[in-house]
Amino acid sequence: METITFFKYQGTGNDFIIIDNRKHYFDKKDTKRIAQLCDRKFGIGADGLMLLEHHDDLDFKMLYYNADGNESSMCGNGGRCLVSFAQFLGIVEDQASFEAIDGVHHAHLFDNGNVSLQMTNVPVVQVFDGHVFTNTGSPHHVELTDDLDHIDVVAQGRLLRNELYGNEGANINFVEPQGGHVFKVRTYERGVEDETLSCGTGVTAVALAMHRTQQTRNNEVILQTPGGELKVKYQPTPQGYEDIWLTGAATQVFKGEIHV
Repeated sequence: METITFFKYQGTGNDFIIIDNRKHYFDKKDTKRIAQLCDRKFGIGADGLMLLEHHDDLDFKMLYYNADGNESSMCGNGGRCLVSFAQFLGIVEDQASFEAIDGVHHAHLFDNGNVSLQMTNVPVVQVFDGHVFTNTGSPHHVELTDDLDHIDVVAQGRLLRNELYGNEGANINFVEPQGGHVFKVRTYERGVEDETLSCGTGVTAVALAMHRTQQTRNNEVILQTPGGELKVKYQPTPQGYEDIWLTGAATQVFKGEIHV
């Protein structure tokens, strides 16, 4: 039986199991084990699991798995936490460049524990009657509500995720304007199949959707999630957005060992 050291991180309540896999001793094809480790009753408990691996040209490579054990699209809060972990390992200092499933990302680390992550450019934001759809590294549905505190995010999110987006699904974000450039957000995440306390690609999608639909004119937006506050800044293009940065706290919670 082999012992593997893991670390638990959280970014505004979005929590992750992180493993230094530069020596490739963790079996990343074992989806059942990944799902078991993420299970909050029978495992460590997390919204997802990440592996930090070696990259020939960049600081490291990011592999992200949803709580169901399957490799997933980009996770913004996960990326910020993995950058913080890389700093903890001594791989990076106050800047980082790494490869994720959606391409190369750059990041800045600050003394207050915040990590600012450059997100992928968004070429188009689609505005429909009643909702907005865009892909910020992961697919996101955004819709306004005037009673966010009382909405059944799990029931409504699951319904929209399945009925509108089929087997592939999408993340469902409900947003309530708080005035000016501040928005309150709750998110149903595919793969987790539940509400999470925060979603980095989700709040990024919300920020862009609110700007595209003229809910705000600011190029920097504050997003209030159940797990804490995040900031997104961006530069509009004729159809989409570029130079998009997601900023917030990334915190190491504890270190442990698992036996495989």
